[in-house]
Amino acid sequence: MSSSKKKNVTPAQEKYQKLASKHEQKRPVVKNCIRAFLVGGFVCLLGQGIHVFYYTFFDFTQRTASDPTVATLIFISVLLTGFGVYDRFAQFAGAGTAVPVTGFANSVASAAIEHRTEGYVLGVGGNMFKLAGSVIVFGTVAAFVIAIIKTMLIQWGGL
Repeated sequence: MSSSKKKNVTPAQEKYQKLASKHEQKRPVVKNCIRAFLVGGFVCLLGQGIHVFYYTFFDFTQRTASDPTVATLIFISVLLTGFGVYDRFAQFAGAGTAVPVTGFANSVASAAIEHRTEGYVLGVGGNMFKLAGSVIVFGTVAAFVIAIIKTMLIQWGGL
């Protein structure tokens, strides 16, 4: 960041910023990316194993086994969040646990646990849906837009 982009920075503050940036610890970006990729892949592998379990041992097809698979992953994530295990695992894994459905379940459960002292409606419900609401709205709007695009392509393109 050059001096011309900074606003009202005194020479002492600029000297401190240079000193602080020199001693700042560098992040191991490549290592973090590899770790996130491997852990995220493991979560997906676990999900695939649960999926195969459902259609092999129960009366599900490969298509219908998806619903109980997602529900099981959400249940495992919320259970591990409640015991405080998921957060330690997520600190190690980074984005590898934030991307799959388990990360979303963890976020919602964490908000519920953190605000339970404020009551069930305003504390748990209100704060849980602050996070979940935006995701649900975005998912609904995105599905609507994609459905319109698909309908137009089928009507005009002959797909």
